[in-house]
Amino acid sequence: MRASETQLKAWMIGGLDGDAACQARLLRALVPILEAFYRRRMQDGQGDIDDLIQETLIAVHTRRATYDRERLFSGWLFAIARYKMIDHFRRGGRTCTMEGLEDILIAEGFEDESGARMDIDRLLGELPAKQAEAIRATRLEGLSTVEAATRANIGESDVKISVHRGLKALAARIRGDVT
Repeated sequence: MRASETQLKAWMIGGLDGDAACQARLLRALVPILEAFYRRRMQDGQGDIDDLIQETLIAVHTRRATYDRERLFSGWLFAIARYKMIDHFRRGGRTCTMEGLEDILIAEGFEDESGARMDIDRLLGELPAKQAEAIRATRLEGLSTVEAATRANIGESDVKISVHRGLKALAARIRGDVT
């Protein structure tokens, strides 16, 4: 199960305060999050993704003093991950299509992304847990329907239905159809 923003932030702050166990838990919890992040945005093989995960974990550890305790941890993490991905492509002298490239190139996007993530978390919190988790897994973490079903120990069609119903309910809430 993916650690929540609250848990990641607590481990980060614990690590900043000198708790080595919190720092170790944080770094372990970041591996699947970063893997989903890079897998969704890159066409490269698993080897490049593994290298980027390691580089990002090292950067999180070595640059932890730059983390502002008042901000969301995930925004800070994903900013580092994006820069590592851009550096990876620069080193290779390559260009390739990356999902969300415009977001990566906007330096001021950190605050907008943090606010959007809080809005998403709030909206998903209004859904039944199964629907929220299916949407998180497939739409936010980039897992396939098969991967999400395996993780949740449910059928693929159940994931598809949960995503469909959840997105429909969110759309109704956003339009104001449901209070």
